[in-house]
Order: sequence, then structure tokens, then C-alpha cells
Amino acid sequence: MSYRNSGEEAARGRPRDAALDQRITAAVLEVLAESGYEGVSFEEVARRCQTSKASLYRRWGSKREMVIAAVKAGPAQREAGEPIATGTLRGDLLSLCRRLDQTMRAADSQTAMLLLQAGLEDPDLCEAIENAVGPTGARLPRQVIDAAIARGELPDGADPFAFEEVVGAALLLRRVNDLAVDEEYLSALVDTIVIPALKASSGRAPLPAGIFSGRPAPTTPETTAPDAKENA
Repeated sequence: MSYRNSGEEAARGRPRDAALDQRITAAVLEVLAESGYEGVSFEEVARRCQTSKASLYRRWGSKREMVIAAVKAGPAQREAGEPIATGTLRGDLLSLCRRLDQTMRAADSQTAMLLLQAGLEDPDLCEAIENAVGPTGARLPRQVIDAAIARGELPDGADPFAFEEVVGAALLLRRVNDLAVDEEYLSALVDTIVIPALKASSGRAPLPAGIFSGRPAPTTPETTAPDAKENA
């Protein structure tokens, strides 16, 4: 902590170096794409930027803060931060899909995985990213569901599982395979899969967390199918 404080004192009165900020963002995203969240460190980012760790500590107090800043300045630099409120469930879902597709297509296919990778390795980080940059489109905000219930578009008890399990995975696979994601495709995805599934989720037993929910349950011996154990 004293390391950071001394850096802050040294930097007092000096303007931020915009070029260095850009190099840091690029380096963080590179490491995320190559090694996932676990591989990010102040030391590795400083090495790639050819700067000192003190320069990083002057900006952020933790790796999590640095990653959130890089995501906000990189793939998430768009209209995110604006709330999703079109007045209809269908409009809200389409807006979220467009937002996520734009984020994924702003970088190469490896970097497009960073939100998922980081969220899986540090669920609290996934929540922090959503709070920092606004809805990313990877998750279905609770306020969107509540508004749809209030308008009578969804029944009470609707669960975000279908959206958070299907939409991000489908768009990511299309991104990786260089397949088109146009309005016709998004309309078909929302109208034939997402909305019917959200309606069907009401009244079900608690559903598992979707893969893009930020808290999917990992496989454990207890959840492995009996046949798989016997054939192992």
C-alpha cells in the first residue's frame, strides 16, 4: 500500500500519460486473451508496456481495478453505461444482443472471451464489470425482467437463465466462425428462443446459473453422471 501512496505523491500535479494508458489497456487485453484473468499481473503488464510497476500502482490499487479499466477502455467502449429501457421486452432483448455483439466484434475472437473467462475465474469481477461499464449484453439485468413483468410481457417468477445461457454462447460461436449476426438473425434468436424460454421459466424449480451469469456452477464429482463414473 505504501508503494501505491509513494507513487501517488510522485505523480501529484503531473498529467496522465495518454499514450501509456493506451499501452496498458492493450497489454492487459493481450494477457487476458492469452492467459485468462489468472495470468494478469502488474509485473507482466509492466513488462509488456516497458514501464514500471509503480506506474501501474499510481493508477490502480488492485489487479481487478486494472482489468475493469482496460475492459471499459477497450471492448466495452461504446454506448454501454446507458440503461436498457426501450419500453418493450423484445426491444430490450434486441438492444442487449446488439450491445454484446458489438463488444465481441470490437476485438479478435480470443479477446472476445475475456468477459466470460474473467467472470468464471472471479465471479465478483463479472459483477464489477457490469456495474462499471453498464449492461454489457452478456447478462439479463433484473430491471429488464421486472419491467417486463410489470407490463404483463412475462409471468411472475421469470428467470434469466435462458438469456444468459444461450445468447452469449450463440453470438460468441458466430463471432469465432465469422458468421453474420444481422437484424434478421437477432430477431429470430429473440422471438423463437429467448422470449419463449423466458416465459417458460416461471414456476420452474430454481434454475442453474447460465454460463454468462457470472456464477455458473463448476462440474464436481457429485454432479458427474453415474454412467460417466462407471465408464471412467
